[in-house]
Amino acid sequence: MSELNLVIFDCDGVMFDSRNANRQYYNHVLERFGHPPMTEEEVDYVHIHHVMDSVRHIFRHCPEDIDRAEKYRASLDYTPFLQYMIMEPDLIEFLEFLKPDYRTAISTNRTTTMPAVLEMFDLKRHFEKVVTALDVDQPKPHPEALCQILDFFGLSVENAIYIGDSTVDREHTAGIGMRLIAFKNSDLPAEYHVNRFMEITPLLGDL
Repeated sequence: MSELNLVIFDCDGVMFDSRNANRQYYNHVLERFGHPPMTEEEVDYVHIHHVMDSVRHIFRHCPEDIDRAEKYRASLDYTPFLQYMIMEPDLIEFLEFLKPDYRTAISTNRTTTMPAVLEMFDLKRHFEKVVTALDVDQPKPHPEALCQILDFFGLSVENAIYIGDSTVDREHTAGIGMRLIAFKNSDLPAEYHVNRFMEITPLLGDL
């Protein structure tokens, strides 16, 4: 087995409980155009898909508003919605545990909001590479972001592991055969399952 050198994180649902932030954000866009709030199915969808697909999905019944909604969304300041994001309580502890023995990166379907998230929670210094949906031609679940991260570090897929929480993450890693740690999702097919970041620490020596 190749040595583990790199730990890659998803953002929403892993580093943060951001479901309520996503709900507030997309409901605000819907309200702007006179539409009712999202259904729970729509909340599930926007929680794991990138913003362009999410806007198309929640406006699918009124396609005449999609372009205007996307333009408004692109101009919207995300800062007021950061208050609804809850960082996992042991994230910083885990990140500090990983250094300097392991490299760290993020692969997320967030777009323009990711820099604000990293700045607000003082996380930028903890990650050497961050790939968003804007940095690739094909966002998750396509594995392009993971390939970009591996190329950046000069590592192979056997040297890395991904922490995710959704079927999109499972497809993301399966596309190149990367191992997956399922975070707070015991039903997700994965090599490992955890409910807290520090539960990963005993596994690292065997990965």
